[in-house]
Amino acid sequence: MIQSQLAATRVEHDLIGDLDIPAEAYWGVHTLRAKHNFDITGTQLSGNPYLIRALARVKQAAARANHELGLLDAERAAAIDAACERIVAGELHEQFIIDPIQGGAGTSTNMNANEVIANLALEIMGHAKGEYQYLHPNDHVNLSQSTNDAYPTAVNIATHFATQPLLEAMKVLQDSCLAKAEEFRTVVKMGRTQLQDAVPMTVGQEFGGWAVTLGEDRARLAESLSLVTEINLGATAIGTGLNAPAGYAEAACRHLRELTGLPLTTSPDLIEATSDVGAFVHLSGVLKRVALKISKICNDLRLLSSGPRAGLNDLHLPAVQSGSSIMPGKVNPVIPEVVNQIAYQVVGHDLTVTMAAEGGQLQLNAFEPVIAHSIGLSLKHLTNGCLTLATRCIDGITVDEDALRREVENSIGLVTALNPRLGYSASTAIAMEALHTGRGVAELVLERGLLSAEDLNELLSPERLANLSD
Repeated sequence: MIQSQLAATRVEHDLIGDLDIPAEAYWGVHTLRAKHNFDITGTQLSGNPYLIRALARVKQAAARANHELGLLDAERAAAIDAACERIVAGELHEQFIIDPIQGGAGTSTNMNANEVIANLALEIMGHAKGEYQYLHPNDHVNLSQSTNDAYPTAVNIATHFATQPLLEAMKVLQDSCLAKAEEFRTVVKMGRTQLQDAVPMTVGQEFGGWAVTLGEDRARLAESLSLVTEINLGATAIGTGLNAPAGYAEAACRHLRELTGLPLTTSPDLIEATSDVGAFVHLSGVLKRVALKISKICNDLRLLSSGPRAGLNDLHLPAVQSGSSIMPGKVNPVIPEVVNQIAYQVVGHDLTVTMAAEGGQLQLNAFEPVIAHSIGLSLKHLTNGCLTLATRCIDGITVDEDALRREVENSIGLVTALNPRLGYSASTAIAMEALHTGRGVAELVLERGLLSAEDLNELLSPERLANLSD
């Protein structure tokens, strides 16, 4: 029993002492310390494949640069390179076991990556896990690096790639709105301001406006990614480049560009870049903008679908589930509601990023882990929210064209279309009488002989009411 138990572990040592590591684990003593210390979110780094792949690319680029500069021999460099490539391909992600929110400015994440890559590289070289005399996590995998440049660079790369699915999901949602804009192009309805009847428009115009706002936000989000392509790899601890040889920053960035396909550049001031997280503040702000704009669309959807008989009932959202355990037949706007909640969460994440950015001190911001985690969650949830809103709600929306037309014809707001011909005073009198008697604006205009039926039909045509053009 004792021999079996001993065979199932290996002993690793750090500055605090020895720890038994499961023999099959690719992580080591530093990872296990962090696992014990940080039990915060109930999740692990393995839940963020973008960050794991980015860390592997950073270590791979570093190994290539170190070999190119004569600091790392060919065998070790090739083993590290191969190990990183396998991790990028999806292997061993379950070995990234620590909590994404952690003290130490990301040191634990960097150590976790160093150890997993080192032990996989050792196996590639024909050695056992933990035989660090042949290839060491810090001396070789972390050569010419610090957590303070390797981790932020990886976060930048991960963020860039994690944003792409959101951009694509927003395009899906935008296209859904555009399709409805075309489908309902000539369906006239009442527009409203301050929840009161305003002037006529088409349902298509309403959806078209939503499509435009989504397109604008997609453009702003894509623009914000240019800020995360500037990296500080080569800065090492505080930006002075201590322990990194001349030419390393340029070589590492060049290799990283080739490996990622991203237009990465080395920051012109590594001191500033190592302490600054402004790019993430900006990106988080854009994500908040996206969330708020989509949430506003969801607010509109909930109002416009209210009813079905005692509300606005302009839009009929697809019924996706029962709405009540006590009220039979009730159907709720659950898809807009869940997207609203995503938006509220993104706003909270943005506040977290804001406070973490402000909390940085001197030459390093220690709170980048919570920044990365918050932005990652915002990206993931917004992506899922956009796709859900498009496929489970927007795509299935229908309208009752005749009912909407009757509402327009019976609305007091219709008088605005007659104002240029009748004048403000006469139009106001018509509106007040219609309001108090319940009669229609068109009926009162004809009765008073203010316009001919032909003129009235022209003024109240759907094309003119909504200012449509062919």
